Amino acid sequence: MNLVFGLHFPEISHILVWPDFGPGGFNKIALIGILAALLTAGVFIISGRYNPTVAPTGLRNVVESSVGFIQNGVIMQTMGPEGLGWTSFLTSLFYFIFFCNMTEVIPLFQMPATARMALPAGLAIITWLLFIGTGLKHQGIGYFKSALFPPGVPKALYVLVTPIELLSTFIVRPFSLAVRLFANMLAGHILLVTFAVLAAALWVQDWYAVFLPLPVLMLIFLMGFEILVSFLQAYIFTILAAVYIGGAMHPEH
Repeated sequence: MNLVFGLHFPEISHILVWPDFGPGGFNKIALIGILAALLTAGVFIISGRYNPTVAPTGLRNVVESSVGFIQNGVIMQTMGPEGLGWTSFLTSLFYFIFFCNMTEVIPLFQMPATARMALPAGLAIITWLLFIGTGLKHQGIGYFKSALFPPGVPKALYVLVTPIELLSTFIVRPFSLAVRLFANMLAGHILLVTFAVLAAALWVQDWYAVFLPLPVLMLIFLMGFEILVSFLQAYIFTILAAVYIGGAMHPEH
């Protein structure tokens, strides 16, 4: 514990490293990931059991609205009609990331699984493999030629352009996908913990207890803000995945 102005704050490792409670390093982060995957599957399984001839209500209405949102707000904007076949994957990706993010504000969990690099990195690698596989499926080995040697560029400039394209397309893309999600969720988690610890530390019978309402109000505000961030980060990851996969479908002109 660190002592600051008479208040005890936990070390950074205490809010990021969780003890294992199962074989193979199974801990809270792994549990959240499994629960998020089960929730994602359960949402679609349960909503699929509703009578399709009846107007959607409840969970099915939410699922149909979210599917429409992904199709119209993500796929049609980035991939076009030929990308509608990716609806299931992109919708599942959005739900899974959103559920992993939302555990940040759920009591007992109070930690987003995406605030540990392993999960965002795994999702980024899956996206990386998918857009490369899509490029090879639609363009063959010419996908790498069109990606590394953009048409219309003077041949003398390929000495500069090709290394830049190699880095930006095949290395920076998955790295930025993972780091963007990880860094945003980690920053939010640290902010929530900071104000929660500050509020708890001020819950004392001393003169500085008069400042207790300030961190409490800030904590409430940040919790609402982090719910919005959880949605936005899931949306940003999903739309970037759609952009990368859509771009691999056709050669650049």
